[in-house]
Amino acid sequence: MRILLIEDEMEMAAALRTVLEREGYVVNHVASLADAREALLSGCGDLVLLDRTLPDGDGLSLLAELRQGNPGMPVIVITARGDVIDRVSGLDHGADDYLAKPFAMEEMLARIRAVRRRPTTRPSQQVQLGQLVYDLVNSEAIVAGKRLDLPRRELLVLAALMRRRGRTVQRGALEDAVYGFDDEIQSNTLDSHISRLRRRLAEAGAEVEIHAIRGVGYLLCQPA
Repeated sequence: MRILLIEDEMEMAAALRTVLEREGYVVNHVASLADAREALLSGCGDLVLLDRTLPDGDGLSLLAELRQGNPGMPVIVITARGDVIDRVSGLDHGADDYLAKPFAMEEMLARIRAVRRRPTTRPSQQVQLGQLVYDLVNSEAIVAGKRLDLPRRELLVLAALMRRRGRTVQRGALEDAVYGFDDEIQSNTLDSHISRLRRRLAEAGAEVEIHAIRGVGYLLCQPA
């Protein structure tokens, strides 16, 4: 799962990113509303952590735009403005949750898990191909009823391919799904993840194949 972190305090952003990445999330960090708008247009997040006090305005001003373009996107406001009137305002503007600083990292992680479990207007929360089922809410791959234990990067590759199963996913889109803005990507790193993922799926009897489309990207489909 990819999290868009909108936070202008660099020390706070670094601490949040460390905790989130340790939990297996891909984190893209921006520090202003302008950069957040660009990031959202590129589709780089599945959940937003939104600070209110940003250098170019109140983070709540982003909520109306976000809800118009991404109505099912979970948003948790994280801010030092924790008075009742501020919390009410944040929720009334469309936030799914409101977390006042300072907060315990464990509580933030629990709230992320909670908003992910809530029903949304998005399509079905499970997608299937062959014997492989991918749970979009819990980020789990299941083959013939058994959970497939995959490393974080391979799981993110699989999630991106399963969302567009039967269609070619461009290499750049896969890299965006798997790596954050600041990650250094070696030329063959993605290929290595896919090679290992391909082997694990075959060993598990998933009855799916990952094909390289030369010069374009990868395609997840059932065997012909």
